[in-house]
Amino acid sequence: MTIVPTRHIAVTGMTCDHCANAVRAEIGKLPGVTGVDVDVAAGTVRVSGDPLPGDVPLREAVEEAGYELAG
Repeated sequence: MTIVPTRHIAVTGMTCDHCANAVRAEIGKLPGVTGVDVDVAAGTVRVSGDPLPGDVPLREAVEEAGYELAG
């Protein structure tokens, strides 16, 4: 069994399924990403992939979806 690297990020402004779908779609376009799990209530996103995207591509993808990384 292969373990796929994961990363958790905090995203501000998400309030509904539409928000989750927008963030999931944009992050899912990044090279190497194999999974995106969004928890709207917690404001977190778990990204799986190999290689995992860096800070700049993740920030750009979240902003393209209309939201911001927290912190």
